[in-house]
Amino acid sequence: EVSPDRLALTMLSRLGSRSPLLTSTRRLCAPALPKGVLTTHYKKIDRATDERWQDIDMERFADETDLLIVGGGPAGLSAAIRFKQLCNEAGLDYRVTLLEKAAGAGEHTLSGAVLEPRALEELFPDWEERGAPLKTPVTSERLGYIPPWFPSLNLPLPIMSGTPTDNHGNYIVRLGNFTAWLAEQAEELGVEMYTGQGGVEVLYNDADEVVGVATNDVGVAKDGAPKDSFERGMELRAKATLFAEGCRGSLTKEVIDKFSLAAGSEPQTYGLGLKELWRIAPDKHRPGHVDHTAGWPADNNTWGGSFLYHLDPSEGDGDTLVITGYVVALDYSNPYLNPFKMFQTWKTHSSVRPTFEGGERLSYGARALNEGGFQCIPKLTFPGGALVGCAAGFLNVPKIKGTHTAMKSGMLAAEAALEGICALPEAEAEDEDEAPFVGPVADLSPYQPAFDASWVREELYSVRNARPAAHATPLGMLGAFGYLGVVHYLLRGKEPFTLSHGGADWSRLKPASECKAVEYPKPDGEVSFDLLSSVALTGTNHEGDQPPHLTLKDDSVPVARNLAIYDGPEQRFCPAGVYEYLQPDEPDGEPRLQINAQNCI
Repeated sequence: EVSPDRLALTMLSRLGSRSPLLTSTRRLCAPALPKGVLTTHYKKIDRATDERWQDIDMERFADETDLLIVGGGPAGLSAAIRFKQLCNEAGLDYRVTLLEKAAGAGEHTLSGAVLEPRALEELFPDWEERGAPLKTPVTSERLGYIPPWFPSLNLPLPIMSGTPTDNHGNYIVRLGNFTAWLAEQAEELGVEMYTGQGGVEVLYNDADEVVGVATNDVGVAKDGAPKDSFERGMELRAKATLFAEGCRGSLTKEVIDKFSLAAGSEPQTYGLGLKELWRIAPDKHRPGHVDHTAGWPADNNTWGGSFLYHLDPSEGDGDTLVITGYVVALDYSNPYLNPFKMFQTWKTHSSVRPTFEGGERLSYGARALNEGGFQCIPKLTFPGGALVGCAAGFLNVPKIKGTHTAMKSGMLAAEAALEGICALPEAEAEDEDEAPFVGPVADLSPYQPAFDASWVREELYSVRNARPAAHATPLGMLGAFGYLGVVHYLLRGKEPFTLSHGGADWSRLKPASECKAVEYPKPDGEVSFDLLSSVALTGTNHEGDQPPHLTLKDDSVPVARNLAIYDGPEQRFCPAGVYEYLQPDEPDGEPRLQINAQNCI
């Protein structure tokens, strides 16, 4: 945890006398932890009713900026870079502040991807001269199908030019390194980056316009009580705020609900992606090779598939590195499905296992993915701000790519933000005793039509039916293959219909009584591994004695509904063992859910 006071001092040292820090006193919200209560975060439980907080100083510093960006991934960084580029071209000196919860840029970015350089070429036409870490052009690729009925096979599928599976002209990248490089470019342009601080609260003015965010408090115990080391977070107030938190960001969820941004779209559908970085034997290494499979160990009614990317030795100081993983859609029906074990099982396939035999697994990670595509994109703007990147959901599922679309969305939002900030009335001279900024805020509404006219919207519209095709017919994944191989290939997304995803992911889950438990092979310790040894490779290091950042709307639901009806699917779908049901010690006791938040990856 980074001390808010240290962050404030850093800001002061950077700003000099340009923009004094102001103080703001606000009532936040978490009382004592009664038995059975899982949620202690102040945003869910009001501190004002907790005697332990009565004598605590809740004043916090406030700082002002022109453009605030919450999230330092490719989307947020591209927005910051584009905004500063435009400012420099126009001779403007607007301040850009970017918050990133990771200790360093790219450290929370799950490494390994195939990058389509389209947006990068627009952002930096001279990216090669600037030293962008794109060192592994795709030189060969294979697409295969492992039939669930005949899992010993790995049937080759055609890769037709110009289709989503065609990776000609793309690059295999270590995405964390690419993100760190983007951060370097942003700072060279004058973007102020503050790492180790996450946004935890959206700030609003009396007109319900977004005017910034507050960062996390530190020194709070797991039961919600203040420690001796308690320090209040900061308020960062801005004329425009871009949310670039990625998939299912907590602040993004809040503004989507508050401003009904998803009212005109379908419920988002999600996937879980698991990744590992391996060092393999040199004679098995094929730099630039891309290998994807669909099918087993997923059944025909579950969207799932693998990837295996061979990095150039220059990406790893001469090491023969590969990035591999498995993606499972979360609209599956059997609550006994276990994505982590599916990934480990896939590596045991006779066509896959030889790649890893004799190698060494170096790291493991996982992340959630927005898979809904075009049908699920919410309204992108609201008073005082906008959504960019995976916060809105711009992943191209059949391409298995979203970095290029995320970057472009950030660039479009930055252009709208500059236009909106320039249109605001000129601020009066600053007064050191002036109250914290409450407006006026910039109008970012031009971002929406700019997106609608962009190649991002065109690209996502063209593949809108690929993902829902898996549920549109009784053929399951075979129906999706038929759509992509015939309809999309011939019409390129111009078919006169748009398929529906058919509801939220959870609505497809069947009661445990209607399903059979899935038996997965035990890990062999050579190519497949157990969960705890995998989590140990993530580098995760959360303080145990702090309120879980994972909060529940209703603490009674896990046992009363999830466990009682679905046999606790969260203890299987979580890729880090965060959710665990503990059996009672007493004969007449009840099981309870334990949230191991320190495991969260």
